[in-house]
Amino acid sequence: WNNIQKYKDVKKSFFIFDEQRVVGSGAWVKAFLKIAKVNEWILLSATPGDTWMDYIPVFLANGFYKNKTEFIREHVVYSRFCKYPKVDRYINTGKLLRLRREILIDMSFKRETVQHHKDIYVDYDAKMYKDVMKRRWDIWKDEPITNASGLCYALRKVVNTHPSRLESLVNIFSKHNKIIVFYNFDYELELLKDVYYGRNVKVAEWNGHKHEPIPKSKKWVYLVQYTAGAEGWNCIETDTIVFFSQNYSYKIMHQSAGRIDRLNTPYTDLYYYHLKTHSGIDLAISRAIKSKKKFNEKDFAGF
Repeated sequence: WNNIQKYKDVKKSFFIFDEQRVVGSGAWVKAFLKIAKVNEWILLSATPGDTWMDYIPVFLANGFYKNKTEFIREHVVYSRFCKYPKVDRYINTGKLLRLRREILIDMSFKRETVQHHKDIYVDYDAKMYKDVMKRRWDIWKDEPITNASGLCYALRKVVNTHPSRLESLVNIFSKHNKIIVFYNFDYELELLKDVYYGRNVKVAEWNGHKHEPIPKSKKWVYLVQYTAGAEGWNCIETDTIVFFSQNYSYKIMHQSAGRIDRLNTPYTDLYYYHLKTHSGIDLAISRAIKSKKKFNEKDFAGF
């Protein structure tokens, strides 16, 4: 997808697009629509869309609508009480369901694996959390927080850096010799790299800076950043994933869990540990994921 601009002028060819990355109206979407107009193509993804808005580029590429404006006019009702465009509900969904059935391919198979998800609640500095929430002050930069993104980042840093989270991770690793750890932020990576996991334990990384292979040892920890490693690779050498922190997107969480849930895995039981706190932001993110929605920072922060 990073190279799609190189091929936007190619004609009379067959394109295989791996994963659904055409969401919104950016450069990738524009190039995709130009390619789809003059080529044969197929999009390979087990998670094609979380909302109807995610389907707009694919619907346009199939000629169901002339443009995004037509789709919105027919199906989208925006909330009247938000400062920014927020979908309140979709209308004429019967047509949307019919169109989706036309383009999705049902690939039935018998899954032998069983996923076991367990929430592990850890501690956090409640006093510091309340202080940041009340004063809207970034204690690391020593400056006021001026937007929702900044507030949520600060609150998550408070809860994600508590020592008990790392202690729980080490405890999980003591029961599983090989684990994949998903994280969001660079400060989490630094904490995870500084942990002592034991003798002869190999630690490797997959993120925007490093693409190291999975270690070939009896004991290993593989640190994976969500954005970089939620899709496009798989591992059948372990049965355990630890979500060190939650991602805002249900789709990303679902795809991340799928890295070890493969048809050729030798394991039947797969274990997923979700580290979280009883803080307001962690609970709000959990609710969004449970309802298969994306966590909205502006709604939570009240900016």
